[in-house]
Amino acid sequence: MLKVADVHVYRGRTHVLKGVSLEVGRGDIVALIGANGAGKTTLLRTLSGLLRPRRGAIRFQPRADGPEADLTRLAAEDIVGLGISHCPEGRGVFARLSVRENLLIGAYRRRDRGGIEEDYRRVRAIFPILEERAGQAAGSLSGGEQEMLAIGRALMSRPALLILDEPSLGLGPMVVARLFDVLAEINRQGVTLLLVEQNAVAALNLARRGYVLETGRMVLSGPSRQLLEDPNVQRAYLGGAA
Repeated sequence: MLKVADVHVYRGRTHVLKGVSLEVGRGDIVALIGANGAGKTTLLRTLSGLLRPRRGAIRFQPRADGPEADLTRLAAEDIVGLGISHCPEGRGVFARLSVRENLLIGAYRRRDRGGIEEDYRRVRAIFPILEERAGQAAGSLSGGEQEMLAIGRALMSRPALLILDEPSLGLGPMVVARLFDVLAEINRQGVTLLLVEQNAVAALNLARRGYVLETGRMVLSGPSRQLLEDPNVQRAYLGGAA
């Protein structure tokens, strides 16, 4: 579904991504792990059109029988229209707007009222707490509820590929466990996931494949179980053991 080949990205004069390549298969869950400053967020922002690569190719084919798009020069809103939705680090909810208003913002490009209402019901079924809080200001929600709202808002664009940046950041263990169960359910419903996550154990246990990014370069990739058992990955990211 997604092919990233030899992508180089600069922030000012800083060479952040140095020939990054990865692939995400249709229907897959792929985890991207690495230390702070490795370039993970920069990669996600590049995929969603918020940053431009100086070199390399990013190709996206949302449907197996559909055309392949070159994302490298597309605007962010056009990339959303193709079927990629980005749930950012820090959630980015509109604090003064209601939960319902935040969710409907996720469908801002759409004109199919029936489909929007259908997806709104689907999001409420996935996150029942959002139904209970529909009229409440988003800024008054707990951290876990705001993360659910951010994911629900991303789903309202009806993405083929959902990319998530640190969804468990600042959340307690029980909330994280529930959140990852929900991500697995979203994947079962047909949405492909690309996940950046500091909680490497949780991410690799959820994902089928993983990549390790270090100082702007991909240094390891493979099936998640293989990465969980890799001694170097264990020492660097898993606290010594999976």
